[in-house]
Amino acid sequence: MKLSKIFVCSLLLLLFSISNAFAVTLEDAKSAGQIGERRDGYIGLVQPGAPADVIALVNDVNRQRRERYEAMARENSISVDDVAKLAYVKAAENTRSGHFVEDSSGRWVRKP
Repeated sequence: MKLSKIFVCSLLLLLFSISNAFAVTLEDAKSAGQIGERRDGYIGLVQPGAPADVIALVNDVNRQRRERYEAMARENSISVDDVAKLAYVKAAENTRSGHFVEDSSGRWVRKP
């Protein structure tokens, strides 16, 4: 799958610019170890029993990501799943040390 630099840059901007109006921010929740980057290109709850605002944040961010992935897939004539998988690779590369990512077996691990 060959993707343009513009596509990859757009994907990175998407991952780091999704805004929200929740009490907790994406960065706060990641730093607290409550959420992490899932292998499917979305974020997930690392800790069961997360507060309602964290759950709402996850749902909102994932909705926004899905919308953007769909647009990028249409623009580049590739599948939404391919866009999401590439997004995970980029998100995992850019995840800060100590934040969680999902490993190949579906377990949450802290990035060294």
